[in-house]
Amino acid sequence: MSTKFLRIIEFLVIGVVFGVVEDLMIIHFVTHAQINLGIIWLVFLVSLPFAFLSEIVVDHPRFWENIFGKRKD
Repeated sequence: MSTKFLRIIEFLVIGVVFGVVEDLMIIHFVTHAQINLGIIWLVFLVSLPFAFLSEIVVDHPRFWENIFGKRKD
């Protein structure tokens, strides 16, 4: 499998699915709100940009190198 394909799978599973489940648990335990399809859709829409930022942008192998520049040993 290619690296890009694996990063997309990681984004979908770790970033989106785990992010949505985590947020739904927080909403349920803190607010005791009834979880319905509308809440799930809203949580998905809110979680999506954060999942993209963390899994695709920050986890890129050269992200920190691009931010701070190359290390000079």
